[in-house]
Amino acid sequence: MMTAKTIRMAWLSLAMLLGASQASAQDRPIRLIVPYPPGGPLDIIARALAERVRDRLGVVIIENKAGAGGNLGADLVAKAAPDGHTLVMGAVATHAINPWLYRKIPYDPIRDFTPITLVAKVPNVLVMNEATARRLGIDSVADLVAYAKKNPGKLNYGSGGNGSAGHLAGEMFKAQAGVFMTHIPYAGGNPAQLALLSGEVDLNFDNLASASANIKSGRLKALALTTSQRSQALPDLPTVAESPPAIGLSRFDVGTWFGLFGPAKLPADVTQRLNQAFVEAMASPELRARMSSLMAEGSPGTPEQFAAFVKAELAKYEQVVKASGASTD
Repeated sequence: MMTAKTIRMAWLSLAMLLGASQASAQDRPIRLIVPYPPGGPLDIIARALAERVRDRLGVVIIENKAGAGGNLGADLVAKAAPDGHTLVMGAVATHAINPWLYRKIPYDPIRDFTPITLVAKVPNVLVMNEATARRLGIDSVADLVAYAKKNPGKLNYGSGGNGSAGHLAGEMFKAQAGVFMTHIPYAGGNPAQLALLSGEVDLNFDNLASASANIKSGRLKALALTTSQRSQALPDLPTVAESPPAIGLSRFDVGTWFGLFGPAKLPADVTQRLNQAFVEAMASPELRARMSSLMAEGSPGTPEQFAAFVKAELAKYEQVVKASGASTD
C-alpha cells in the first residue's frame, strides 16, 4: 500500500523527469540553414542574427547547404519536423523566382513553409559604364529610354546568368518601357560587373552592395534604384518608378530580399516566439549597423505580413519569368 509520502515522492520524481525532458528540448540548438555558400550578405546577416538571439533562443547553428540555386537548402527545411529547431533563410530566388524558373522543384514555396519574418531588402541599381553614358549623353532613366527607342537593339545589358535577378529586372524594364536591349548572360555577378567596367556591356541591373564602390569612384554611372523606395545609402538617387509617368515605369519594383521560414505546420506559439526573438534582434544598433554596411535595409514584421509579401512576390515573378523566357532546363 502506498503511503502519502510515497505518493508525494512519486509525483516529485515525475515532475523532475518532465522538467528534465523539457529542458533537454529547449537546450537543442536551432539549425538555421543558409541555402547559399558562406560569405554573401545573406550568410553574414544570418550569422549576426544567430549571435543576437542566443539569449532568447539558445544556440543557433548556421549550416550552409548550397545547391540548385538555393533549392537544396530550402527543401531540407520544407521536409524537416515542424518543431522550431530547423529554419531557413529563404530569399527572393528560393520563394519567388525558382518556382517558375525550374521545371521541377522539390517543394511548394507557400504550402511547405511557415513564414516567420522578412529580414532585409537589398536594393538593386541600374548602372551604366560611365564612359558609355557620357558618350551617349545618358544622364537619367528618361535619357536611357529615349536613346533605346531611337536606337533599338544597339544597347545591351549584362547579368549573372539566365534567370538571375539582374536578368529579370532587365526584362521587366524592357517590357514596361517598350524598348529592346540585348541580354548578355555571364557566369555570375562578378564577371557581369567586370564586363560592364570594361565597356563590354553598356548597363547592368546590379546589386547595390556590389556596385556601390564603383559608383562612388565614378567608374559606374548610377541612373536609378530598381526598388520602389530610395535607399538610405544613396538618398539622392531616384528610383526607376520616379521617372516621368509617360515612360511607363511607375510600377517598376525589383529587389533582392531574404527572410526566415520554418517548415509548414509550425505551431503558432513557436512561430510567435521565433518572430519576437528575431525582430527584437534586428532592432539592435549593432545589427542595424551591420546591415547598413552591406547596403541591406532591415524589414522585420509579423508572420502574416511576411506571408502576404511572399505570395505577392511569387505572383509578380511568375509574369516576369514567363515573359523573359528564362529556364534552367
